[in-house]
Amino acid sequence: GVYRALEETLGFYGIIAIAWVGSLVADLVINKPLGLSPPHIEFKRAHLYDINPVGVGAMITASVVGITCHTGILGSYAEALSHFIALATALATAPLIAWRTDGRFYTARPFTPIATDQELVQCCICEHRFEPEDVTGCPVYEGTICSLCCSLDARCGDACKPGAGYREQLQQFLGKLVPDAILSRLHSRLGHFLTLLVLINGLSALLLSLIYFKTPVASEPEALLLSITLWKVFFILVIVTGIVCWLFVLAHESRVVAEEESFRQTRLLTEEIVAHERTDLALQQAKEQAEAANGAKSRYLTGISHELRSPLNAILGYAQLMENDETVPPHRQEALGVIRRSGEYLADLIEGLLDISKIEAGRLDLHRDQVRIELLMEQLVTMFRLQAEEKGLAFDYHCPYPLPEMVTTDEKRLRQILINLLSNAIKYTDKGGVSLSLRYRSQVAEFTVQDTGEGISPTNIERIFRPFERIRTPGQSRIGTGLGLTITRLLTEIMGGDISVESKLGQGSTFKVSLMLSSVHSASPRSISAPAKRIYGYHGSRRKVLLVDDDQSHRQVVRAMLSPLGFEITDIGNALEVLPTVADQRPDLVLLDVSMPGQTGWEVLQRLRAEKHGMPVVMVSADANEGQHAKDSPRLHDGYIIKPVRLNLLLDTIGQVLNLEWRFKKSAEPLAAIPVSDNGDLPLPALPHRLELADLARIGHRKGLLEALHGLKHRGEAAEQFTLELTQLTNDFQFEKILALLEVTEDEPS
Repeated sequence: GVYRALEETLGFYGIIAIAWVGSLVADLVINKPLGLSPPHIEFKRAHLYDINPVGVGAMITASVVGITCHTGILGSYAEALSHFIALATALATAPLIAWRTDGRFYTARPFTPIATDQELVQCCICEHRFEPEDVTGCPVYEGTICSLCCSLDARCGDACKPGAGYREQLQQFLGKLVPDAILSRLHSRLGHFLTLLVLINGLSALLLSLIYFKTPVASEPEALLLSITLWKVFFILVIVTGIVCWLFVLAHESRVVAEEESFRQTRLLTEEIVAHERTDLALQQAKEQAEAANGAKSRYLTGISHELRSPLNAILGYAQLMENDETVPPHRQEALGVIRRSGEYLADLIEGLLDISKIEAGRLDLHRDQVRIELLMEQLVTMFRLQAEEKGLAFDYHCPYPLPEMVTTDEKRLRQILINLLSNAIKYTDKGGVSLSLRYRSQVAEFTVQDTGEGISPTNIERIFRPFERIRTPGQSRIGTGLGLTITRLLTEIMGGDISVESKLGQGSTFKVSLMLSSVHSASPRSISAPAKRIYGYHGSRRKVLLVDDDQSHRQVVRAMLSPLGFEITDIGNALEVLPTVADQRPDLVLLDVSMPGQTGWEVLQRLRAEKHGMPVVMVSADANEGQHAKDSPRLHDGYIIKPVRLNLLLDTIGQVLNLEWRFKKSAEPLAAIPVSDNGDLPLPALPHRLELADLARIGHRKGLLEALHGLKHRGEAAEQFTLELTQLTNDFQFEKILALLEVTEDEPS
C-alpha cells in the first residue's frame, strides 16, 4: 500500500499547490487589472503585512474545498474534478476577499522612493551596494537597509510597520471571534501551551484519520486492530507533543524575556552613547574655547612683553651704566642697585610668563647645542660662589666623576634650570651653606643642589611647583616671581629629565635633576664666556657699530653703553636707510632691531645678505621668538639679544662675533684679590705628595688636584691650612702659584 499512500498524498499536495498557484494568478491577472491591488509588485518585507488575507485566505479556502471534493464526500464527479474545483475556487475567492478588505493588506506602509543620484545605494548594515529598488529606509538603524538584512534582522521588532506582524494580525482576527475574557487567558502561559497542543495534535489526528480511511482492510477485525493501533499512536503523540510544547513555551518565554532585557540594555546603551556624544560635543566646544582663550592669552603676553621690554630696557640699561660709574656717590650706589635689581626682577617675570605660555601652547623650541659642560659649571660656580659669600654662606661644588669635554643639550635651558635652583637655594638660606654636586655616568647627568635653609613642609612640596606660589615664612621677606620652580619642572620634563625634592622643615632642602646629556667625542670648539669682569676697552683698531632701532631711548642706552669702551657708534631710526648707510660707512657690526615700521629687521637682514654684505649682524629686540622666526629659513644673523639688554651679555656677544680681546680693570679681576700665605708660614707635606700635586698642576688637571688634596686631608698626610690654601687656588685656576707654593722644580724626579 506504499504506492497507493504516495498517490493519495501527492493528490492532496497537488490540490494545495494548485490552490497556491491559483491565488497568485488571481491576484496578478484579475485583481491588478480591476484595481483591487496596488499597480506595482511589492516584495520588500519592510513594506508587507506578514499575513495578507487575499492570498492566504484564497489559498486556504481553495485547499479546503479541493480536499473535501477529493475525499469523495461530494460524489465521484467532484472527486474526479477536485483539482479544477480548487483552482476555480482560488480564482473566485481572491477577488472577493480583495474587494471586501479594500486591498489595505497589500502594503503596511506607503512607498517612499529613495532620493539619490547614485546608481547603487549602500546598506548601512552589510555595507554592500544595491539598486535603489532593493533597499528601503529603516527607522531603527536610521539609514538604508537591503532586503536581505531586513529579513534577517531580529531586534527591530518591525518598528517600520507597527501592527503588521502576524501576532498582531492574529490577535485582531481572534478579537472579532473570541470574547475578550477568553482571549486574555489565551495570552497566558497555559493558554499558549493549550493552543499549541491542540493545533499540533489536531493536525496529527487529521493525518492519522487519513491513514485510517485510506488504508485497505480485508475484514472487520483488521479494521478494529488498525483503529486501536492508531489511537495508541495518537495518545503517545499527545504525551510527547505535550512535553515538547511545554518546553517550547518555556523556551519562548525565556527568549522573550531575554530579548526584552537585551532591548532595554541596548536602549540604555544607546541613550548613554547619545549622552556621551553630547558630552563630547560640549567638551570639544569647551576645549576650542579654552584653546582660543589660551591663544589670545599667548598673543597678549607676546604683545605686552614687547611693550614692557622697551621702557624696561632704558631703565635697566641706565641703571647698569650708573652703577658702574665711579663718579656716583656711594650713598647713591645702593639706590641704583635697587633700581637695577627691580628691573631685572621685572625682566625675569616677563621671561617666566613667556616661557610658561610657550610651554602651555607647545611652541617651546629646544636646540641641540654642543656645550663644554665643565666650563659651564665653572661659570655657574664662580657666579654663585660670589653671591653666597656676599650673604655670608659657604658654597661647595663636588664632581666626583670625570666629565666629557663636550655634551649635547640646550645650553640656555640647562643654564636656566641650574640658575633657578641655585638662586632659590641662596635666597632661602640665611646661615650655613649651599652645595652643588654633579654626577655624570652612562650619558646621564644628575645635578644635586642642597642647602641648609628654612626647608619646606611636606604639605607645601607640591605647591612650590605651581605658578605664582610663594611659601611665606613668618618674619621673613622674600622677593620672587613664583615662576622659577614651575619653569624648572616644565623644562626638565620637556628635556626628558626628572626633578625631585627632599626637604625637612628648618633643616634645608635637596633638589635633584637628572638629564640625558650625550657626550660628543669629536666636536668643534666653542667658546664660553668667562666670568663677568669690569671692561674698560678692547685691544686693536677702533670698531664701527651701526645701531638700527626705531626707539630713540634704546639707541641712547646702547650708545651710552658702547661709546665709553671706544666704539664708533652710528645710530639710525629708519629701516629704509640701513642699506645706504652700510654701503657708505662700512660698519664692522650691525645691531639690528626686529620690529620696525616699513621693514622688519628680518627683511633688512635678508637684503643685506642678498647684497653680499658679510659683516656680523646681531638682532636686538623685544621679540620673544628668540631668533627662531622661521624653522625652514637659513640662519643669517650672528647673534640675538632680548631686551632689556644686559650689559655683560651685550659685550660678551660683541666680543664673540668680532673676536675682540677685552681690557679689564685690574681692581675688578677676582683672582688678584685672593690672599695667598707666605711660603714660610705654610706647612708643606712630604716631597712625594708635593711632586704628585706638581705634576697635576703642570697639566692643569683641576679635578685631579682637588681629589688629591681631598685624599691628603682625609688620610691626615697634609695640614688643613695647606689643603684649604691649595683648594682655593685650584678652584681659581692659579696653577703657577701652586707650583711656586710647592717649591718643586721640573728637574726633580716625579
